[in-house]
Amino acid sequence: MSPYISNVAAWQESWDRQQEAYLPDREHRFAAMLDAVDAVRGDTPPRLLDLAGGTGTISLRALHRFPDAEVTLVDLDPALLALAAASLGDRATIVTADLSRPDWAEALPHRGYDAVLTATALHWLPADRLSALYPELRDLLRPGGLFVNADHMPDDGLPELTKRLLARAEEHRSARHAAGAVLSWSQWWHQAEQDPTLAPLVRQRHAIYPTGHSPEWTPPVSWHLTALRDAGFTEVGTLWRGAADAAVAALR
Repeated sequence: MSPYISNVAAWQESWDRQQEAYLPDREHRFAAMLDAVDAVRGDTPPRLLDLAGGTGTISLRALHRFPDAEVTLVDLDPALLALAAASLGDRATIVTADLSRPDWAEALPHRGYDAVLTATALHWLPADRLSALYPELRDLLRPGGLFVNADHMPDDGLPELTKRLLARAEEHRSARHAAGAVLSWSQWWHQAEQDPTLAPLVRQRHAIYPTGHSPEWTPPVSWHLTALRDAGFTEVGTLWRGAADAAVAALR
């Protein structure tokens, strides 16, 4: 049973503000993802998998857009999963699984998803594991089902502009952090460690990730498009782009 978190709405807001400092166009990518789901959904309530869903950011927005959706959220982080469970209640199925393991999907309640959605998460996986994960995700989709991955994916053709865009974003973000406008990633986790309910879960998180996540690996968008084609998807392309980030989409 998930712990009771009385101030879960405040924690969700704090998480959103912290993330938006790194991703100013965060809501734009979510809207594009859900527009794509709307385009491929059938006449029945959509069955959605929120992959590496964290606090439930995508799930909450998907349920607002599609109130009758059948949502499964999978993640490994106990603190973020507790926030997701407290926010979503019985509107979603919460699953603990490690995407770095090839047997992770055995924990899912079913297959045949209309869409698998993920954002700013899979860059923690090394290249060989992400290459293997893409065909695993294809197999979880119904025929014609949709996969969308929104993450740090620079455009190969704009190396100098991308460098300047990233430097500009870092300058703005540093100024906001220095002024106390928002919490940084490390500050957010420090705050969570001070909360009596979240503190033991943060300690569990440290045990799972003793040195943090794997080093961030951000290949260009072309790498993802090639890997998705190699995974056997029938249509592959770029659904959305913002500065050095993009959302790639693929249909089974």
